[in-house]
Amino acid sequence: MRTPLILRGGDSLRQAPETFTSLQVTAPDGTPWPLTSLAQVRRVEGPVRINHEDGGRFAVIQVSVEGRDLTGFVQEAQGAVAGLAGLPKGLRVDWGGQFENQQRAAARLALVVPLALGAIFLLLMLTFRSVRQAALVIANIPFALVGGIAALRAAGEYLSVPASVGFIALLGIAVLNGVVLVSHFNALLEEGRPLAEAVRTGVRDRLRPVLMTACITALGMIPLLLATGPGSEIQRPLAIVVSGGLVSATALTLLLLPLLFERFGVARSREDKQGRMEQGEAQ
Repeated sequence: MRTPLILRGGDSLRQAPETFTSLQVTAPDGTPWPLTSLAQVRRVEGPVRINHEDGGRFAVIQVSVEGRDLTGFVQEAQGAVAGLAGLPKGLRVDWGGQFENQQRAAARLALVVPLALGAIFLLLMLTFRSVRQAALVIANIPFALVGGIAALRAAGEYLSVPASVGFIALLGIAVLNGVVLVSHFNALLEEGRPLAEAVRTGVRDRLRPVLMTACITALGMIPLLLATGPGSEIQRPLAIVVSGGLVSATALTLLLLPLLFERFGVARSREDKQGRMEQGEAQ
């Protein structure tokens, strides 16, 4: 039976093998035993430390990925390893580190984001009491994604977990802007204004609040965009996505959402009823 022993000493002991072999190991009963009687001491070339995990040895190979996306690099590396003639029996390859964390976070986001969108859509339906108006507000989300993706490409960044969090933040801003506009459109329609006039007046009245929301958020992203110290690899992708998405979300919300609301936001029966009321007032 082999019993592992750990012996510690100073630098002089490590540099003199003869001194090391002459060490005395004291047994529990106090009897001193020379090291040579307990173990065979010889100098060989090998790893300084052998790590174990789950009952087996493992070696860590670290790679720093720069200038490209992490997921794409790991996929290519996995393909290269799979193309080898064959791994020795009992040897396996596990991909961990930031890639493992990114895959775990992506799996969670794939579950959380659809649930959040479903909950937001349900709340919008309860707020507006209209499926089509809730769908119009949800349609603002792609407007924000366009700018975020373009900003990532222009900055040379890649989709990562911080960038995904930035897209989630854009989701909330886009929905907020849509709610601000659609709510005011409905309020003007309730006052009896024609649909086209309500849309134009609503955009003019809510132009300042929408721009203020975008500007305040963009100004808050400036320190993150200029970050260069520790943590900047997390802050910059998030700020790039939010800043780029704000531009497209704000512009397209003010330009396209009113047109879509005028075309699809109000049921045809309501438009006909409003038209008959206008004709009656004219007569």
